[in-house]
Amino acid sequence: MAGHWSDRVKLWRLLFRKIQRSVRYKVLLLVLLPLLLMMPLLLGATVYWGYQLTYQQLFIKVNTDLSVADDVFRRLQQDYLNRLARFGESYAFRTLLDAGDQAGISRRLEALRREEQLAYLQLLDLGQLDSFPDAQSGRQSPALQAAIRGQASTGIAIFSPEDLRRVDPHLEEQVRLPLLSTPYARPIQRQQENRGMMIRVLYPVRDTEEHVIAVMDAGVLLNGNFALVDAIRDLVYGKGSLLPGSIGTVTIFLDDVRISTNVPLKPGERALGTRVSEIVRHTVLDQGQNWIARAFVVNDWYISAYEPILDERGQRVGILYAGYLEQPFRTKLWNAILFLLVLFLALTGVTAALVVQGAGVILRPLEKMREVIRAISRGEKQRIGKLASRDELAELARRFDLMLEQLQLRSDEISHWATHLEHKVDERTAELQQKNADLSRTITLLHTTRNQLVAAEKMAALGELTAGMAHEINNPVAVILGNVDVMTSLLREHAQPVQPEIDLIIEQIDRIRAIIHNLLQYARPADHLQLEQVDVNVLVAQTFKLLKHSHQHRHVRFKTDFGASLKVTVNPQELQQVLVNLIRNSIQALPESGGLITISTERWAFLGVVIHIRDNGAGIAPEHLPRIFDPFFTTKPSGEGTGLGLSLSYAMVQRYGGHITVESVLGKGTMFSVYLLESPVDET
Repeated sequence: MAGHWSDRVKLWRLLFRKIQRSVRYKVLLLVLLPLLLMMPLLLGATVYWGYQLTYQQLFIKVNTDLSVADDVFRRLQQDYLNRLARFGESYAFRTLLDAGDQAGISRRLEALRREEQLAYLQLLDLGQLDSFPDAQSGRQSPALQAAIRGQASTGIAIFSPEDLRRVDPHLEEQVRLPLLSTPYARPIQRQQENRGMMIRVLYPVRDTEEHVIAVMDAGVLLNGNFALVDAIRDLVYGKGSLLPGSIGTVTIFLDDVRISTNVPLKPGERALGTRVSEIVRHTVLDQGQNWIARAFVVNDWYISAYEPILDERGQRVGILYAGYLEQPFRTKLWNAILFLLVLFLALTGVTAALVVQGAGVILRPLEKMREVIRAISRGEKQRIGKLASRDELAELARRFDLMLEQLQLRSDEISHWATHLEHKVDERTAELQQKNADLSRTITLLHTTRNQLVAAEKMAALGELTAGMAHEINNPVAVILGNVDVMTSLLREHAQPVQPEIDLIIEQIDRIRAIIHNLLQYARPADHLQLEQVDVNVLVAQTFKLLKHSHQHRHVRFKTDFGASLKVTVNPQELQQVLVNLIRNSIQALPESGGLITISTERWAFLGVVIHIRDNGAGIAPEHLPRIFDPFFTTKPSGEGTGLGLSLSYAMVQRYGGHITVESVLGKGTMFSVYLLESPVDET
């Protein structure tokens, strides 16, 4: 027995020495041992971790999908609040409210309700709030109480059948939904769901003194609201987000009942009235936690995520669900595992055969390869150090390392010079770019300066011209007017036959004086103006009243969009004169019928306010646009305009550091834009 054991020890020692000194045995051992022992373990670990990682990623994705669905759901609620706020602050609604026109308000509310597809929309006076559904059992919701205090809000509210009848008798029948028997659901006695889940929007309406005088209350019914859940699904599961064959679904639950969903019950039918499983209900509704896992949804397995829906009191009243069909992912996973298994088996068999049969062939040329490497690397002094192994591959590794070090040295040198060259090129390029930028800024400054000099020369020349004209023309005009008065007094009744001619003379004298006045105002504007903070929205509304007579003989419609909330510091009379000139020009350009003028205000970046005046009139020819603000330039017939209106308006606005732009398409209309700084550049 001792001798037999001694023989075994000798055999193992002999085998160990052969492995230590022979590359052939090492190669066979290193290749066959992983193939025969490690590969099955690696394959099993790969399958296990691949399965776990795949489902972990699927659960991460569905959790992300649920977060996106929740964000979209909340943004949709906020969108309804924003639309209601815009309506509540609109000029048309405020006009009707100030006038106390209840019929007009009702028509506007009904139009908005139909447009936004609201279940209901009511304007409640503070005295009417006790009769609304929130007053059940003598109580009011926190959201309604906040609205009375002036705070707008949106959230989820559950309406009982009585609440639905108070709002709209048709809603009670609309929400009635038979409950379908659902496996794994919690047993209940109810046979139907007759409550309504609403996105409820409350917006306080204030008077001019910021006191809440009423509350606008709107509701979006979620029961059977397929458009809403389909919109959320399309945003969460867009094109290319899932594997072919999988479907993304979104569901809104009232309690544990599907009231709006795109989960199919059968082809062409949605799974309305089905209920969530007991475990999901307990986790989400009873404990208030999210539930993310595989779930059997109605009739198939889905990767599912659920979260509670809270009402305006913070109570859990429903569930928001997002998920997608598992089967395509499961099929793809098992196909990948099967392919990996077949590939491992094939590679193991082929590799083992090649190693065993070709080890001798592969190892024979190693000695020759070693001599070739020595010849190539002869003269190199660098060494990698002493190695524990003594076989040919160890020697090959040493020589190969020497060659790599030499190649690395050469590569480092090349890289160094290349980097140096790139730095030089970058420096020259940066210098050229800087010089080009400086040149561009200089050219721009020259153009700006030239334009300013031209404008200054025009103003100086015009000032001298108008001063002389005022002196030379006003005196003869005064003499003419005085003589006409004398002639009229002397002739008395004998002047009746020529009275039209006399009136025409006086009218033309007044026109001469108006032209001289405009010239003086353009050339020498007032040095000291009374500046004040002006709300441009109010000033535009006042300007409409000044221009009523200008469009009484035309069918002109006005449309406004006041988006600016910032006040600007200007002289209000001058700004009103600018608006009168621009609006009057737009009215004169309109067709005989169907004329529309749109006036809108908005913020001008962080600088101030811009006023847009758009019409659908005849437009301005392209060749006239560059001269539109030049003094005395006009396209009107002779005798109908002086050509000073637009140039005077531009000078007034430019005085405060602003400017006016014009865009026009011949035959389609024109838009003037008045840009005003919040504070003028020089208020002195």
